[in-house]
Amino acid sequence: MTRFESFKAFDLSQGMLDVLEKKGFFKPTPIQIHVIPLLMKGDRDVIGQAQTGTGKTAAFGIPIIEKLTGNTGSIQALVLTPTRELALQVSEELESLKGDKSIKIVPLYGGQAIRNQLKILSSGVDIVVGTPGRIIDHLEKGNIELDSISYLVLDEADEMLNMGFIEDVKKIFRSTNESKQMLLFSATMPTPILKLAKKHMRNHDFVSVSQDDIIAEFTDQVYLELTEEQKFEALCRLIDINDGFYGLVFCNTKSDTIDISQRLSERGYAADALNGDLTQDQREGILKKFKIKRLNILVATDVAARGIDIVELTHVINYSLPQDAESYIHRIGRTGRAGKQGTAITFVTPADSRRFESFVRAANADVRKETIPSAKEVISTRTKNFKHDIGQMIKAGEYHDFLKMADALLDRQQPSAVVASLLKYYFQDTLKEEHYPEPDVGGLKIDKGKIRLFIATGEYEGMTPEKMPAFLSRESGINELELETVEVFSKFSFITVPKNQADMLLKRFADMRKRNRPFVELAMNSTVRENRKK
Repeated sequence: MTRFESFKAFDLSQGMLDVLEKKGFFKPTPIQIHVIPLLMKGDRDVIGQAQTGTGKTAAFGIPIIEKLTGNTGSIQALVLTPTRELALQVSEELESLKGDKSIKIVPLYGGQAIRNQLKILSSGVDIVVGTPGRIIDHLEKGNIELDSISYLVLDEADEMLNMGFIEDVKKIFRSTNESKQMLLFSATMPTPILKLAKKHMRNHDFVSVSQDDIIAEFTDQVYLELTEEQKFEALCRLIDINDGFYGLVFCNTKSDTIDISQRLSERGYAADALNGDLTQDQREGILKKFKIKRLNILVATDVAARGIDIVELTHVINYSLPQDAESYIHRIGRTGRAGKQGTAITFVTPADSRRFESFVRAANADVRKETIPSAKEVISTRTKNFKHDIGQMIKAGEYHDFLKMADALLDRQQPSAVVASLLKYYFQDTLKEEHYPEPDVGGLKIDKGKIRLFIATGEYEGMTPEKMPAFLSRESGINELELETVEVFSKFSFITVPKNQADMLLKRFADMRKRNRPFVELAMNSTVRENRKK
């Protein structure tokens, strides 16, 4: 199989090769190397053992699109998926692969009005991507016929089994013709899946791709040893030091996804939570924003992240260690896809160390240890990246729309003063080391019984160092506060007080968030970032 170093070795049309080059697909993945020749030959069924992220949609999509002719008036291929998210993602991927070829692709899933789907079906469809329940709805209503299809693809068969869809799948199989070519993909091969394949498949080839090998090739794996209290500050620094960060942050509980995403939003990051408490409309809305990069950080549980398959992810962060090695492998396999390099970072507390070591052994992974970036490192990297981005923008000439405004500003002010003011407007106080408090024992800044606190109010609200004592006393009811230091920035402030007074302030201000009032937190947990863009 080593001869398949590029897609040209598969005897694909020039149109398909052009599409793949435009998508940035130059080197086929292992599952594509095995599956594409079998489907192009077209005389055997295929069972593929491969997880999400191995490139299997293109593995079956490329040959199917190559061999189909459009406008036949009947459904030529059916792809079954366990979730509506995966149905949408698969249909979108197939759309991106068809290029200029006249092939109509439609996703069918619950939650959409059948009337709207029927209108699309009546106009003629070549490929249907759907969930089992909705496909059966259309079969029972006589809206679709599957007795002359050329291809039937069962994607993520083990998830179908886990979600209780196998009987529906069998029912759909009985509605199809025997002459079709069948493909079954599954991350694992439990007995019911193997029985299903044996009963409904003709002569077939079995293809197995190791997720471990793919992860090792395209994913840089890193871990940080830290305390529970240090995690959030470490997360923020990692986001800031990695230009163009676009990633998933995995937690183990719904409450953690909400808490972390809210704290990230408070610091100015474009983040949101994905968990089982969301309605389907809310979930789809969040995923849409994430895919178009209006959000660049998604904080999710393992269950809620099912069906998410995004090639461009730069990072996966294991904020909390998963329960088992399989989940660990599945998480880190979500980056480094389709030949694109990615980074998986795992936070390891002292209590996690032994379990993490067992995960690394199970994944046969090469994982290196790193430390939390220092404040100086983050600021230096952000400054360097900003200068580079500005240079690239000038080189590309992407500034002409603002030349008139620039000339007007420079006509009245010194150039250096204008540039410095624009930098201040953009960065505010985020390039000061105070913005990144150094983690200390237990994640707190402690100095001889003093504790540093964050206050969610600043210059924009008229706060000054002189006004701070009266403000805190009035809001908390605590008189004679001993403020060691007071630092007031644009939208937030820091104070240092004795530990007993810090405890009292934290208790009194505990419900401020709920009442949308200024709140107080430990500086380690809440150094609010001055906003980039609202």
